Amino acid sequence: MSIDRPAPAGPLAPDLRIIEERVYRGGNIWSYRPAVHLVVDLGVLEGYPTNTIPGFTDGLLELLPRVGGHTCSRGHEGGFGERLREGTWVGHVAEHVALQLQQEAGHDERRGKTRMVKDRPGVYNVVYGYTDEGVGLSAGRLAVRLINHLIEPEDEFDFAEELELFLRRAERTAFGPSTAAILEEAASRDIPFIRLNSASLVQLGQGKYAQRIRATMTSHTGALAVDIASDKDMTIKLLGSAGLPVPKQETCRTEDGAVEAARRVGYPVVVKPLDGNHGRGVGLNLDNPDDVRAAFAVAKEQSRNGWVIVESFITGKDYRCLIVGGRMRAIAERVPAHVIGDGTNTIEQLVAITNADPRRGVGHEKVLTRIAVDDAAIERVKDQGYAMDDVPPEGTMVKLALTGNMSTGGISIDRTFDAHPDNVEIAEEAARVIGLDVAGIDFICPDITAPVRETGGAICEVNAAPGFRMHTHPTVGEPQFIAKPVVDLLFPPGAPSRVPIVAVTGTNGKTTTSRMIAHIFKETGKKVGMTSTDGIVIDERLVIKSDASGPRSARMVLQNPRVEVAVMEVARGGILREGLGYDRNDIAVVTNIAPDHLGMKGIDTLEQLADVKAVIVEAVPRDGFAILNADDPHVRRMRNRCSGNIVWYSLKPEDSKERAFINARLRRGGRAVVLDRTERGDMIVIKHGSRSMQLAWTHLLPATFGGTAMFNVANAMAAAGAAFAAGIGLHEIRQGLRTFTTSYYLSPGRMNLINVRGMEVIVDYCHNAPGMEVLGQFVDRYADRKAATSEWGKISRIGMIATAGDRRDEDLRELGRVAARYFDVLVVREDQRLRGRQPGEAAELIREGIREADAAGGVRVRAAETVLDEVDAVRHCVARANPGDIVVLCVDNHAKVVAELETITHSAQAGSSGDEPGDPDFDARTHPAG
Repeated sequence: MSIDRPAPAGPLAPDLRIIEERVYRGGNIWSYRPAVHLVVDLGVLEGYPTNTIPGFTDGLLELLPRVGGHTCSRGHEGGFGERLREGTWVGHVAEHVALQLQQEAGHDERRGKTRMVKDRPGVYNVVYGYTDEGVGLSAGRLAVRLINHLIEPEDEFDFAEELELFLRRAERTAFGPSTAAILEEAASRDIPFIRLNSASLVQLGQGKYAQRIRATMTSHTGALAVDIASDKDMTIKLLGSAGLPVPKQETCRTEDGAVEAARRVGYPVVVKPLDGNHGRGVGLNLDNPDDVRAAFAVAKEQSRNGWVIVESFITGKDYRCLIVGGRMRAIAERVPAHVIGDGTNTIEQLVAITNADPRRGVGHEKVLTRIAVDDAAIERVKDQGYAMDDVPPEGTMVKLALTGNMSTGGISIDRTFDAHPDNVEIAEEAARVIGLDVAGIDFICPDITAPVRETGGAICEVNAAPGFRMHTHPTVGEPQFIAKPVVDLLFPPGAPSRVPIVAVTGTNGKTTTSRMIAHIFKETGKKVGMTSTDGIVIDERLVIKSDASGPRSARMVLQNPRVEVAVMEVARGGILREGLGYDRNDIAVVTNIAPDHLGMKGIDTLEQLADVKAVIVEAVPRDGFAILNADDPHVRRMRNRCSGNIVWYSLKPEDSKERAFINARLRRGGRAVVLDRTERGDMIVIKHGSRSMQLAWTHLLPATFGGTAMFNVANAMAAAGAAFAAGIGLHEIRQGLRTFTTSYYLSPGRMNLINVRGMEVIVDYCHNAPGMEVLGQFVDRYADRKAATSEWGKISRIGMIATAGDRRDEDLRELGRVAARYFDVLVVREDQRLRGRQPGEAAELIREGIREADAAGGVRVRAAETVLDEVDAVRHCVARANPGDIVVLCVDNHAKVVAELETITHSAQAGSSGDEPGDPDFDARTHPAG
């Protein structure tokens, strides 16, 4: 960004503000990975680069010193600091501050870019990566506030306080150490994951291969085993019956019962809740009835069902053995929360010094937990002969907790390779007896290096969902990489974790192409999950009816455990709004790029629209494929963005420049689907290098209407290319295309042919001028073929047309001009959603285009009428037609239109009574969309 602009006459002011926020959850137009996108307005700050703002750079580096070390565009450490002093704009500063704030929260994000919005001086796109989207958004907002504060101090803004609030939020939403360790291991193996809630419930893998974890519980963890481990009394009984060393114990619900149990077990004893966790409510080394009564009250308060355990006190050290898949993976010695006297500081001061360790946080957010100074801790210090304001002698250990749990401030020492083999065998057997795939076995024994059966140790607990941080981040010793065996349990080496993803985009034809691809996969026996503008379909069942061509719908498909193949229709709006919603697609299909949706969300040209659609091509991995339309120059140029292989397809004849382009690629071993024209008809041919494989005659494919619907010929070729790239055999591809029809049940709203009172009514979604062009060409060919054999005489063509109101005025006029060339009668309607226009406004613009075409001459139209309501317009078109005529209905709500056509048909058959029962899927009185 250049800085040689004159400063404005206005005064410097803290004008930076966010005018739009977006979160991309997958590949997007800015990045291959998830990103936050802020559109910021600099206001008068557009004229003030950082080197012209007094004290700005020094103030920023004082508050966030590490931000100056960012490499930025300079490519070396400290590059951004140089840019600050040379002069850069505050939008760029916001990007780097947002990244640094996330780094302060432990999120290693370094990706970002800032670009000016075209034709909007002072407005910038600020894009940066995130690990947690909530934290990423908060970082951007705090960055803007900080920049404005540095320009003009805000009385109520305390950056240290705001930073602390930000970090606390990051801690609340971050994965705990155990979950994070598993996800890091999964990521290293290219196993995708989806967070299913705001806590630790995560899906690893996709579709039929999906597994779930919640912290360290997995899809393989039995609910019965978890219940048994939660019942400490049952756990000890089962382990004891298996001959494993366990303490004596009894359960009770009253103080007197606890005292009697202690007498029978024998002092000293331990009192703890039957179903507690994290060491809460545990009383140790109790050697008299009064202590037992006091400990009983504490334990009962922590017990969910009111039962308390009294067991014999085993002396020794506290060890946690981690068992995964029946094998010992790590052992940690747990030392209770304590401080070591230095002869100078009080116990209270020593606790504060210990808690200042950056590794310590609240709860499980960090590798160590801060020591809490509560009544129990003060009592424990008192039992050792100290008060909190005493200064213990140098080297003296003062304990502040009874148990060695990490959650109460304890530390861990790695003992994985010190354990005696007998102890390892006992721990592994305990996990098998309880039935846990991931288990934490708690040993109390004098020394883990000696057999517990000889030294008098015992298993005191078996824990489901054991924490990993004492093993992955021991305070002393080497960390153990225990996430690997957990992921091995869920995904053994070589096991798949991803389902094939086929993404389809383009201006026209993407829905039909998606349905064809899904149908071919279905014919091979696969269960297909598909998203489209009509909804989400899982294994041929419509589960959600809505426009489902966005990233959220894609994630829903990938979460479904029945899905073996995912076919995603990807729309421009979803990419701009949230990105793809997944990290990559194995196959990307781009049908065409035509003028539609221009003038919306900053997309004003076909080149820009192509850049948006190319996101799915950029998401193709090296072993994947892009299926590209060689007849479209915008699609053809996408080859430069593909990391994988390309399958071209073309409708052009052999002597065309497009086929020459393809032939050059075939000579280098490329792949293509082409159309060979012969006297017998048009043959779809798949080519791979020098090999040619005939696939099907176009006139034998039902969706092509005898080969006259060339746009569906192109869609079939794209689908064939995708299926060929996926490794499906020629016979299966041929069979899939031969059995795919444009019936309403298989392809609702896409070229559905319905006979109504002797008229051929075609229901289609065509809604833009390029689509109308190819639809009109089909009507020409179809009508000519029909006229050659018709007994009805002259065939009229009636068309019902409309488009969305948020298109440009010129787009609406162009639709009218194109339609006028192909239809005798045009009925102009409007969608139910006017999208910002007044009733009748969009229809009048289309009528203007029709009138312009008529005035220019050489068009077919002889009558044009406006009927705004869709159902009324359908009735009007049918009333205008005679038997043998062709009626083309370009619809918005296909269900209501087809229901109305069924009603008209039934009424005609029953003498126009209109009271006969109809097909419930079509009948307007019963159809959900009616």
